[in-house]
Amino acid sequence: MKLTKIHHIAIICSDYQKSKDFYVRILGLTPVREVFREDRNSYKLDLNVGGQYQIELFSFPDPPARPSYPEAAGLRHLAFEVEDIDEAVAYLTDQQIMVEAIRVDPLTNKKFTFFADPDGLPIELYEQ
Repeated sequence: MKLTKIHHIAIICSDYQKSKDFYVRILGLTPVREVFREDRNSYKLDLNVGGQYQIELFSFPDPPARPSYPEAAGLRHLAFEVEDIDEAVAYLTDQQIMVEAIRVDPLTNKKFTFFADPDGLPIELYEQ
């Protein structure tokens, strides 16, 4: 088997319109396709990330909450690369998004920080 790239990342949200606004308006991801799947009473929104990857945003009626433990096994966070982290943090702050203090990765000397989506999914910004 030879994996060539990440095809998509799927996120289930609790409030579809709120999450759609967050990922499209605030994060600036481009909608590719939006469908309502009547049989599941669920929306699926495909979002373009930099022309390479796709986030699939799903809505389901009454999804169960996911327990979150900082160092639990499993997917830890979603990370986006940015050119200027200070500019990105200023923008998010202007959008009323709480952002952690910028830190420096001791292995790469690159700046990074975290914030959360409307459901508390940790999102990292990592300066290239």
